[in-house]
Amino acid sequence: MMRANAPANIVRRMNRSAMLDLVREDSPIAPSVIARRLKISMPTVMRIIDELLAEDLVRYSGDIQASGGRPRSLLEFNRWGYAVIGLDLGGTKMYGTVADLGGNIQNEIYMPSEPDDPEENLERVCRLIRELLERPRPPDQQVRGIGVGAPGVTIFEQGMVTWAPSLGWRDLPLRSILQERFHLPVVVENDVNLAALGEYGFGAAQGASSLVCLAVGTGIGSGIIIDRRIHRGFHQSAGEIGYLPPGIGFLGKEYAHYGALESIASGSGITARAKKLVAGRDVAWDSSNGLSGEKIFYAARNGEAWAKRLVEETVDYLALAIAAITVILDPEVIVLGGGVARSADILIEPILARLQGVTPALPKIIQSTLGYQAAVMGAIMLVLDATTEHVAIKL
Repeated sequence: MMRANAPANIVRRMNRSAMLDLVREDSPIAPSVIARRLKISMPTVMRIIDELLAEDLVRYSGDIQASGGRPRSLLEFNRWGYAVIGLDLGGTKMYGTVADLGGNIQNEIYMPSEPDDPEENLERVCRLIRELLERPRPPDQQVRGIGVGAPGVTIFEQGMVTWAPSLGWRDLPLRSILQERFHLPVVVENDVNLAALGEYGFGAAQGASSLVCLAVGTGIGSGIIIDRRIHRGFHQSAGEIGYLPPGIGFLGKEYAHYGALESIASGSGITARAKKLVAGRDVAWDSSNGLSGEKIFYAARNGEAWAKRLVEETVDYLALAIAAITVILDPEVIVLGGGVARSADILIEPILARLQGVTPALPKIIQSTLGYQAAVMGAIMLVLDATTEHVAIKL
């Protein structure tokens, strides 16, 4: 893994990061295989193994490798040794988990948020963390850190939430607040970025060279992973695709809360369009029954013309967004997540049909396998990276 002319401390971090990634993904594995696959010397491999053993991040398994020489124990990732507190603050509910480094959730808690009370929302986040820390864990399992996915624009390096409208937060130094209260390492990231990292590490796009997680729920956002790194952009707002104008009629307007695309194609946007049809008496709908994206998709599946029309329009809008993602980033995989992704079976094929011949290459679009747990899975990855000084490398 060594790079010519790289400073020694960077080379050490690169080799250590590459080794930890390999052991995490391919346990159990022999040290000699690590050396061969990463093209580093056995003395370097053994020195880094000693460091990782001392940190309790790896351990020798009971398996042995014998290929004509002396039998040698295999190395495995100690996924049970540490826990991570993961929080997803998106939507109308806060979701928190305690999980080990292998992504096994040991405890989970839901808590409602208060849209018009930023201080109460902060207190609820702290209460959620406190309750998760008090939950029982396996003996000797330490908490390695806290990972928070915030529904808005964040500055990762500062741990700052610059704007999270659903929580009422502006320029909130969330990382420093939580570190001061809980005395643990804390990382703060956009919730969809965390979801993308979760899909990369544990979900539908494990090991992809590049992926975009398109989350369609109350709003619309996307997280971008390129060569294992989150791509945040110059203004830390890369992936805010909910603000993409889906046509010239959306230009020259201000979008303070929801962006142009999510105002019509998110779960709330679809519902708003349906309510206009009901108000205009274009649809016979019992108002006492309420309207939601889930009910609209259900009606479409049952062949109701008005609902099918709404879903087809949504497919058009999402196809425009995916076309933009494809021609600019050309990702290996696009993962469809969020609440609307529960209807991926009637979205993905029609979207691909719309894009036939439109873009130079058709993207691979798959449904999220992690669902609502994607962001907390990403929290595990990000806390591990932050606490091991990880350097992302394309192997």
